[in-house]
Amino acid sequence: MKILTVADTVTEKLLDRDNPPPELAGIEFIIGCGDLPPEYLTALRSIYNVPLYYVLGNHDIRYDAAPPVGCHAIHRRLVVHHGIRIAGFSGSRWYNGNVNQYTEKEMTRYIRRMWFKFWRTGVDLIVTHAPPRYIGDAEDPCHRGFHAYHKLLAKNKPRYMVHGHIHRIFQDDAERTSMFGTTQVINSYGYYTFEIEPV
Repeated sequence: MKILTVADTVTEKLLDRDNPPPELAGIEFIIGCGDLPPEYLTALRSIYNVPLYYVLGNHDIRYDAAPPVGCHAIHRRLVVHHGIRIAGFSGSRWYNGNVNQYTEKEMTRYIRRMWFKFWRTGVDLIVTHAPPRYIGDAEDPCHRGFHAYHKLLAKNKPRYMVHGHIHRIFQDDAERTSMFGTTQVINSYGYYTFEIEPV
């Protein structure tokens, strides 16, 4: 199953209905990892005519008033799409008190509330805005990842975790990925595609 992930910046070529990037042929659903205008997600869902699931970033201030049309918020939810089990956690580490910012204790609590669902069904794909701490994050207060995600990945062993928040221009897509145990962690800045099959 081919997935398009997007995060943090609008990529105009994805919006070209007449000449979409060839690597997007056959995508089956889209994941939004935050800090994107809701209108962008609406347009992507419409252009590619596939389901779109998203979490919010720390700059997503307009979603309550104007949520993306036809898209599905998955913050603190577990959804199943054609056999792929997907869970999401919005936001970044707390740094100035604006929207979608959480302390370590808050994020740990949110994850613990999902343990039973994960234990009962398992999870294949974790979608977040911020990365795990020390896995492709940064040292300024805004861009530090969550320690809580380490236990989330170690305990549940999803095949993939995709995130945004860390703005980097990648010369090679291999630079986007890191491994945490058996989980491939992907920085979705801009856009990226990958494939995952149901278990």
